[in-house]
Amino acid sequence: MYQVIIVEDDPMVAAINRQYTELTPPFQVAGSFRDGASALAWLKDHRADLIILDYYMPAMDGGTFIDRLHAAGLSPAVIMVTSANDADTVRRLLSRGVVDFLIKPFEFQRFKEALERFARLSDTLKPSAGGLNQDAIDRLLAQRRVPADPGLAKGLNEETLKRIRSFFREHPQQDYTSEELAEQIGLSRITIRRYTAWLTETGELLSSVDYQTGGRPSIRYRFHRLQ
Repeated sequence: MYQVIIVEDDPMVAAINRQYTELTPPFQVAGSFRDGASALAWLKDHRADLIILDYYMPAMDGGTFIDRLHAAGLSPAVIMVTSANDADTVRRLLSRGVVDFLIKPFEFQRFKEALERFARLSDTLKPSAGGLNQDAIDRLLAQRRVPADPGLAKGLNEETLKRIRSFFREHPQQDYTSEELAEQIGLSRITIRRYTAWLTETGELLSSVDYQTGGRPSIRYRFHRLQ
């Protein structure tokens, strides 16, 4: 299980980051912080494998946070999630060891790919891996993506999948939250989330973030390319 902390001053974005992370095993959110100082204080006594970090924050931006993190002798991986996309900022952040860079707004699939890329990197570089040959090192440096398995994910049921696909075929122009889908199709929200996550990963559904909820933002799903 990878321990993740989120450092983001916008509570709506932080909630989406948490939701996306928790939809992607084996990642677990250990804490969420609205400023870098609070996160650094927490890290003095706790372990984090990965930090989901915003760049624009009050008092301490993402670059300064990373510098202070390294100065404290800490080296968790960092995925930067931000609207800062100018070439100079990206270059400076990558030179500080940022493993991936997500530009707001982003979709679940791209966020998930960033987490999975980190997991592959972490697994390849763990001490028990031993020596790496040239091909393994080239793959790490190139950050090549691993193709998704086209088969049905373990634990998913074909008949349940057909029910969900049929519903989206019948409503191709509308989008739904997992709660709305659960009510319409007659399945639990947990079941719906498992299937919509897989359908989004395979490109059969598109996901978007709805901030106009009056509270915690929600993920909405719509028809894209159902089989």
